[in-house]
Amino acid sequence: MNAIDTLTYTVTELINQGQPPGPTLDAIVACVGQSLDADRCFLYVRRPALGLGRTAFCWRRSADIPTKNTIQPQWQADTTDLPNEDPLIRAGLAMKPSVYVDDVEAAGPQVLNRQFEQETFGHRALIHAHIQKDGQLWGILQPCMFDGPRHWTAPEKEQIEAILPRLQPLIAAYVVSA
Repeated sequence: MNAIDTLTYTVTELINQGQPPGPTLDAIVACVGQSLDADRCFLYVRRPALGLGRTAFCWRRSADIPTKNTIQPQWQADTTDLPNEDPLIRAGLAMKPSVYVDDVEAAGPQVLNRQFEQETFGHRALIHAHIQKDGQLWGILQPCMFDGPRHWTAPEKEQIEAILPRLQPLIAAYVVSA
């Protein structure tokens, strides 16, 4: 059994430890990145009622992995110009399902803005996992790869989708205190 097969269990265990939301979310982001054998994983958290968000947590496999546009100390408006530029955030805000991109270079413009992805993040494959509740986008979990395409398997997708609802209460508690 590999790490991805136990991701839901491990995330549940991290939540059950009862730590504050920030350290728990940080540990979960690292767990997801390691379980997927990703290069980087970050968590974008939102204050949906205010239309504000920021990347608050980031795990990298090594110091060689870019940090570009990962941790954002300030809350930023994400419902004005960003949805016009980024189809992925637009999908999340529209309550669409998570998006699994095997190859940024091969994805069509209805899926993502290739230039935006290259300039903003530089990754080659990614998961844009939408954390949604009650018609609102609360966050985006984004594991990614840099060196080339990567096929996201059905078991990986199942495990990611299983943990997303568990992250929303933590994000809601985090944004109140942040």
